[in-house]
Amino acid sequence: MIEAIAAAKLAPRCAYVELGQALGCVLAEEVHADRDYPPFDRSTRDGFAVRAADTARAPVTLDVVAEVKAGGMYTGALRAGQCVQIMTGAGMPASADAVVMIEHTKPATGSVLIERAAEAGQNVVPRGSEAKAEQLLLKPGARMGYPELALLGQVGHVRVKIAKPPRVAILSTGDEVVEVWQQPNGLQIRNSNTISLAAQVELAGGEPVPLPNAPDHIHELRKRVERGLQEDILVLSGGVSMGKYDLVEVVLREMGATFAFDAVAIRPGKPAVFGTCNGRFFFGLPGNPVSTMVTFELFVVPAIDMLSGAQPRPLPSFKAKLAAAVKQKAALTHFLPAMMEWPGGEPVVKELPWQGSGDIVALTRANCFLIVPESKLELAAGDWVDVLPRRGVL
Repeated sequence: MIEAIAAAKLAPRCAYVELGQALGCVLAEEVHADRDYPPFDRSTRDGFAVRAADTARAPVTLDVVAEVKAGGMYTGALRAGQCVQIMTGAGMPASADAVVMIEHTKPATGSVLIERAAEAGQNVVPRGSEAKAEQLLLKPGARMGYPELALLGQVGHVRVKIAKPPRVAILSTGDEVVEVWQQPNGLQIRNSNTISLAAQVELAGGEPVPLPNAPDHIHELRKRVERGLQEDILVLSGGVSMGKYDLVEVVLREMGATFAFDAVAIRPGKPAVFGTCNGRFFFGLPGNPVSTMVTFELFVVPAIDMLSGAQPRPLPSFKAKLAAAVKQKAALTHFLPAMMEWPGGEPVVKELPWQGSGDIVALTRANCFLIVPESKLELAAGDWVDVLPRRGVL
């Protein structure tokens, strides 16, 4: 899948936004330092700026010739036996090469007792040690989080060129599906998949484009698929299994689609499909809600990253200790709703009771998925296992 998207070499559409609107966006330009950072030798502690050599025989008393706070600097040169009281963030005086923390001194009127010897460079950040003027700080493809925004602000980069979020058409299918505001009859279900998929698209950095549900009718389904393929990505839910009325693959093949895969060795989510049609990427996800959510996280999120001009983010799995034994039968990789906790500071995960891939209620109680690999379907209590956090929860 990743190879197919990379081979297409699709350049994202770009736009300029104000700095305050760039959170979560993908950078589409280089950002360089406008000057040295820090732009002067900077004290990192409240204390006294000294010549380190003057403190070699500490304890020693030095004359205090000035006081400097952040935003100021003593312009004179220190002579032997002199120092300057200095605050965190202030510029270092000429000839001073160290700062003695105030905790290691005993100030008096006009002087200070230095109780510990200082080494050159102690508690000082040299000019340009963080970045040099014109140095490349951020490359295209960087996602804008709060450190990146702070860096842009620091260098005065107030208008930011970003990749516009890819537009993701969301199309649910099935005669049994009604809108969330409708009253279903005893055999109908409300369209929760469009709601969850739109939320997942936003969390992944895309722009959701929800479409009306498509009935199990080839002509109507084709019209909605054609509309969805006008966007950067089309995500369908339902209609991808082997049933008589699972028509998504039928319609896509009639439209000349190329399939990169039409099943994956996971549960929930085995019937998921991916391919291209009319120059657009599509994903067909199973209709059961938990299957839809899992397969979106595994397959659609990397596609959104790549169509945003970024590298696909690695799957954010991590290790935790299993609280109770788990056993699965099907030779697939399983993603089970689970709860992660940290009793005593150690991560512990436990599978939650659930009724299969249609059980949204169980998933609302989970903060992660416990991953049971195909290679080891029986896990014992105390085993270290892989866990996939629910995006936006952990």
